[in-house]
Amino acid sequence: MALTREFFTCFLCTAMTAVYHCEATAPPPPRTGLNYSWLDPFTVNVSWQLPRGLQDREVFYKYRLVNDQTDKARGCMPWRNFTEHFLTEKMASDHWTYDVWTVGSKSCDDHSNESTRVAITVHTPKPRAEVKDIRCLIDAAGMNCSWSPGNQSFNLSYRVCDRSRDEMKECDRRYSGATRNGCYLEVDAVNDDICIMLELDTGARRITFKPEREILSPKLSVSEVGGKFNLSWLPPDFLKNVPWEYEVCYKKCNEPKVCLNFPTTGEPGQMPYDKRCHYEFKSRARTSHYVKEIFSGFGDVVPYGTDEPPDETLTVVAIVIPVILSACIILSCYCFRRHRSIICPTIPDPSAIFKEMMLNGNKEFKTPPGSLYTPVPEPVEPCKITLSPRKTPDTLV
Repeated sequence: MALTREFFTCFLCTAMTAVYHCEATAPPPPRTGLNYSWLDPFTVNVSWQLPRGLQDREVFYKYRLVNDQTDKARGCMPWRNFTEHFLTEKMASDHWTYDVWTVGSKSCDDHSNESTRVAITVHTPKPRAEVKDIRCLIDAAGMNCSWSPGNQSFNLSYRVCDRSRDEMKECDRRYSGATRNGCYLEVDAVNDDICIMLELDTGARRITFKPEREILSPKLSVSEVGGKFNLSWLPPDFLKNVPWEYEVCYKKCNEPKVCLNFPTTGEPGQMPYDKRCHYEFKSRARTSHYVKEIFSGFGDVVPYGTDEPPDETLTVVAIVIPVILSACIILSCYCFRRHRSIICPTIPDPSAIFKEMMLNGNKEFKTPPGSLYTPVPEPVEPCKITLSPRKTPDTLV
């Protein structure tokens, strides 16, 4: 009986431990009642209800953007809402989808006890408008934003991005041109991030964006010193104390484009100069990596020098000399063939001479025609000899 009681007690403890273990490792329930609301044209708040059977202090919540390239959560927090800035031009869309899920532990790093993910799609208050070639340039007075309007008219509103409690300001310094419309914003564009909304006059569509800090390209000065180029720039007055890096691209003598980088050192940048070539320079500027990014596009082309006629001496030598040598060789061959009998006369075979001498003995050796050289007979004047009779003593008497 005692054995049965002990066995029952042991079995009951084991069962209760297993039940508690299963309850502890079971994933938490998913969130319910996901909803969103726009706080202003740039900011949206997503919220949800507390899952059933849980207390706020017992769980954490994670969320991520669905079209993100990674599966990493954008945030992990104990409260049941999050706030995000949505810019239509950054996302190139007027809607985004988020996944939200629960972590059933008090640590965000615990991935073993997570609920299923629930998706929510956030739509902008108004459809996205199509605006082409938006460009915002900063200067000491503020920012000049312009765009290609097409056949549409837009109103521009703005505020500092990090100051969500500030009211939107409407730009009142609008201007229009033949190809571009724009507006001047009186803001501290160097230190503040500006969020801008362009909305159709009818209010039917809008776009939102945060412009990059762009300036007009600093003017490039090119001079020649000691056979080298000296390159220098004059940055804007309101950014003189900012460290800059300059990129210079140039073309010369119909060669491919070459680009070089020059950091700010207080001295002009130098590069080799080929006086035979015409150069075309263009440059752009960008701040160093350890300060806020400010950049410019490429400025106007700066020409320098003229193209000189190429030195064709080597080409002429490479063509003319082989032609002359070839002509000389051909002429030499022709002359050799024509005067071969003089240059290389026929030499008789000595064996024929000895053979004839052996056969004919002391007889006059007759040279085979054409085998020995026959001298030309010299002219001889005829000589007539007359014999006179010999005188005898009888004749003398």
